[in-house]
Amino acid sequence: MTQNAEEYAPSPSAFIRGEVDKVTAAGTTDVVDVRGLKVVLLTTRGARSGKLRKVPLMRVEHEGTYVAVGSNSGDSKHPVWLYNLRADPNVTVQDGETVKEYRAREVEGAEYAEWWDRVVDAFPGYAEYRTMTDRTIPVVVLEPVEPA
Repeated sequence: MTQNAEEYAPSPSAFIRGEVDKVTAAGTTDVVDVRGLKVVLLTTRGARSGKLRKVPLMRVEHEGTYVAVGSNSGDSKHPVWLYNLRADPNVTVQDGETVKEYRAREVEGAEYAEWWDRVVDAFPGYAEYRTMTDRTIPVVVLEPVEPA
């Protein structure tokens, strides 16, 4: 995913925009957190606009693979970034100062259950979010893309 500054569209959410601005200014995700826990910065391409979108997400990582959890804090609707991943699974993840390319895929069944346990271990709040909504909270595995 090529990231040109002129293609970036800041979030309409003032909170998310502010967190992204902090990461961009510092060059590291270490300057922001959620409830004292680390975050990563996910960059997707907008499903409709085609512009780059950035959102901080809880850091859930296992053996070099990250997970994006579509909890939307227990809301009844999926987060917008999920639709972006479904339209274009090529993303970047910034963890600390390191930025790498990944390919996203939603998981189901036994793989979902395995990742869900890791997700809750990383951030127990996800278990509560699950009780707040009737929808299945999507779990999206972000697998590293090896350079060509």
